[in-house]
Amino acid sequence: MGQVTITIDKREYAIVCEDGQEAHIVALSKILDERAKQVTGGSRSINENMMLALVALTLADELQDIKDGLFCVRPEDIAKADGVLSEKISAQSDKLESLIQQIK
Repeated sequence: MGQVTITIDKREYAIVCEDGQEAHIVALSKILDERAKQVTGGSRSINENMMLALVALTLADELQDIKDGLFCVRPEDIAKADGVLSEKISAQSDKLESLIQQIK
């Protein structure tokens, strides 16, 4: 098992993880640290448990927003976007073909 020490809001935590996951855990901890700074405004006057709860709530809120957005996409919206992209690709292909002909 791997072990890594992470820092969130100037507090260190020893984390045990699978071997090879250390860098990933450190990267995730940087996200949490940034959120902790946002929640506390850089002040250490908020206790550790409250700070971690607020960080978890902000991340859960963001995750819910992402999920809501994903579930709002309808198949017909995807088909429409696909059609628009196909038209744009075709137009660019025509322009490229025209340029090739001019060069020749």
